[in-house]
Amino acid sequence: MGFGPATFQSEIQPLNMLSYTLLAQTPRQYKVLHNDPPQAPETKISILHTDLMDLASLQEKVLFRDRNRDLDSPKGRCDVVTVTPWLAPIVWEGTFDPVLVDALYKSMNLTIATTVFAIGKYTRFLHDFLETAEKHFLVDFKVNYHIFTDQPHEVPEVNLAAGRKIFVHQVPKLKRWQDISASRMQMIQTIIEEQVHREADYIYCQDVDAKFHFRWGAETLDRLVAQISPWFYDKARYQFTYERRPESKAYIPPREGDFYYAGAMFGGTIEEVYKLVKKCHEHIEADKANEIEAVWQEESHLNWYLLYNKPSKILSPEYLWDDQKGKPNVLKVVRLSHVLKNYAEVRENV
Repeated sequence: MGFGPATFQSEIQPLNMLSYTLLAQTPRQYKVLHNDPPQAPETKISILHTDLMDLASLQEKVLFRDRNRDLDSPKGRCDVVTVTPWLAPIVWEGTFDPVLVDALYKSMNLTIATTVFAIGKYTRFLHDFLETAEKHFLVDFKVNYHIFTDQPHEVPEVNLAAGRKIFVHQVPKLKRWQDISASRMQMIQTIIEEQVHREADYIYCQDVDAKFHFRWGAETLDRLVAQISPWFYDKARYQFTYERRPESKAYIPPREGDFYYAGAMFGGTIEEVYKLVKKCHEHIEADKANEIEAVWQEESHLNWYLLYNKPSKILSPEYLWDDQKGKPNVLKVVRLSHVLKNYAEVRENV
């Protein structure tokens, strides 16, 4: 039998309702992350400066109607969005109990795959990525690291905890960094078809030029998980750099869009991520046939997909920050961050 949707017979069920109950407290303020262009400067709405909305209040009561908790409790996070309009949790420090999360998920004997691409000079980031992942990334879970590289001999030896493995996949070095970026979807699709669907329950696709600093744990697991971009978490929707040309398959019309998601991290169950990368790859190839390239390559196609296939959980910028931005007060912790680097130097074919 060939590989396809019927191949997935996983016993792992989406934990959406369970994930919702793990939110520590409900916020009493719902911050608007996306708004249309303001008509006057004083009408601009910021994620950090918005009053409670009636719709959000209704959503909170629906979301937490089965919880034995006072909705007006002063504890928890009241300074950030912790739930989307479609009732998916947004994970921040202070919105989950790590002991409870670990107790629930560790009993399930899960295996999580993670992919990183270390091509050209990006191999220099592998050691720190793997070393810090072993300290903070899904500790005490079985993890399979899938490293895609054109230089297998540059993959460092790292002391791995029990149940954690490294798989190295040799790939060609392409002419442009944009081509390397766009090819990720196809390569992830292929490795799921050939290997990962037999070995893992979840898969998370990440950038190698990053270091872990703090717990990045099982609170991130869910059916389809997206990462809010650290560059747009506090921006209005009209500022998002979506693909705006209707000729592209990644096109998102003006006045549409939920969040701006980072292409550097997405994940979920094997079946859901497979559907995502397969569709994005199809759209990238269709654009190529029409001689158009989306403004941000696979990230543009990812944002299109997640607009019409809502993620069941969203990670706050804690889970992917950028060291260029310092640390604002809204971040209680930084769990993973892109390291400072000279893009003109590490991208050999800018």
